[in-house]
Amino acid sequence: MATVLLVIHLMIAAALVAVVLLQKSEGGALGIGGGGGGGFLTGRGTANLLTRTTAGLAAAFFATSILLTILANHSAPRGSVFDGVKAPAGGAQAPAAGGEAPKTEPGRGGILDKLDAPRAPLVPQNQ
Repeated sequence: MATVLLVIHLMIAAALVAVVLLQKSEGGALGIGGGGGGGFLTGRGTANLLTRTTAGLAAAFFATSILLTILANHSAPRGSVFDGVKAPAGGAQAPAAGGEAPKTEPGRGGILDKLDAPRAPLVPQNQ
């Protein structure tokens, strides 16, 4: 269902771009139909038709956008991203009686392991 709606949405978007480019430009000279087209797509009736077509395609574009959003929201799993996070095996570790935090095994990959003292000298030392 979502795939069919997405294909329709893309077709509406392409048609909307084409219809907007066909309209007569008002001075920017960016519209395809703005030049000396030799009478093709000129006059008030055509401008009215293109305006109504643009409005209809824009309404269809918004409608399909809203429907795609509803479908994506409906099929998304419920819950928080934190539901999949597991608690540490030992639970929360409190500081020991001496006031120091318990030592963890080295190389566990935590942020504190990365903030330890540098393992290599920062300044080259001469021998």
